[in-house]
Amino acid sequence: MAGTQMMHRRDAVRALFDPRGDVLVVVGLGTSVGDMVTTNGEHPLNFCMAGAMGGACAMGLGLALAQPEKRAVVITGDGELLMGLSSLATIGAKRPANFALVVTDNERYSETGGQRTVTADGVDIATMAKGAGFRDTMVVREEGQLAAARKMMREAPGPVCIVLKVDPENLPAVARTRDGAWGKNRFREALLGKI
Repeated sequence: MAGTQMMHRRDAVRALFDPRGDVLVVVGLGTSVGDMVTTNGEHPLNFCMAGAMGGACAMGLGLALAQPEKRAVVITGDGELLMGLSSLATIGAKRPANFALVVTDNERYSETGGQRTVTADGVDIATMAKGAGFRDTMVVREEGQLAAARKMMREAPGPVCIVLKVDPENLPAVARTRDGAWGKNRFREALLGKI
């Protein structure tokens, strides 16, 4: 909750995704995209959502079900996830063993001006995921927990949910490609080869 010390978000994301490996990643809105671009550049196996607030988990679930032999990871913020909470129930019901959700919870709607989300008032995303049927959850509040979180994200039978409690700092925008068609085509080709 607000008032407790939290981690720097880009350091926490870097600890989970550097080195990146061959996981398939669905990235939520802009701040999460900035986290991934500063960690791995514009990696071809990152599918970045653009303007589809609340859709990252649903997209990640579809990817996990379509590619059961690959690890599918969704990284998104608390605000974006709160817009699509019903996806947690569907993920819990489908129980894809290759699915991991990483939530960078800064207790703010970063994309719309930094207004507080309900997680600042005690709403617990990890508990909601567990109640929806996720096999395991973890709330990470300090750097010493990141190695265990990385292992869970990459190896634990899914679905799993990792909530990174991060500072609500204002970070500079990150230059990136915003062409959705290009991003979709690049991801598809990286995953399936030329069609």
